[in-house]
Amino acid sequence: MVGALLAVGMAPASVALADEIGSVDTVFKLLGPNHKIVIDGFDDPLIPGVACHVASSRTGGISGALGLAEDTSDASIACRQVGPISLPKGLKKRDGETVFSERRSILFKKMQVVRFYDDKRNVLVYLVYSDKLVDGSPKNSISSVPVMPWVGEAPRAQ
Repeated sequence: MVGALLAVGMAPASVALADEIGSVDTVFKLLGPNHKIVIDGFDDPLIPGVACHVASSRTGGISGALGLAEDTSDASIACRQVGPISLPKGLKKRDGETVFSERRSILFKKMQVVRFYDDKRNVLVYLVYSDKLVDGSPKNSISSVPVMPWVGEAPRAQ
């Protein structure tokens, strides 16, 4: 699955699209794709200079290949400063703002990444979790990015 599958009509205009970085198989399936853990990367759409990577499970088999499977709520996130950060005025602090959303089932389940700003510590906090129309999951993961001056260019692999 390349990129993010956004919930139809439910995603705000400022939601990022992800690039699939890579994956590992976790369970062999004779028919259809294997179960796997996929790593997606995306840039914060409102705050240049911040990139996040989310690792999440993908259900394989025939139902996964047809898009009918419900993926688990397991996910982890890591976000880092990758360039100069300039915080926009009116940045949401307590309620958070959805920066990434991906469907986890054919209808009612989605994984979301929500950004918060801790002004006391000058830190951006990113939370990944899954929700459902009726019953969400308490499984979650967070990553913090301190807002610091940016010095120079990031090293690049040769």
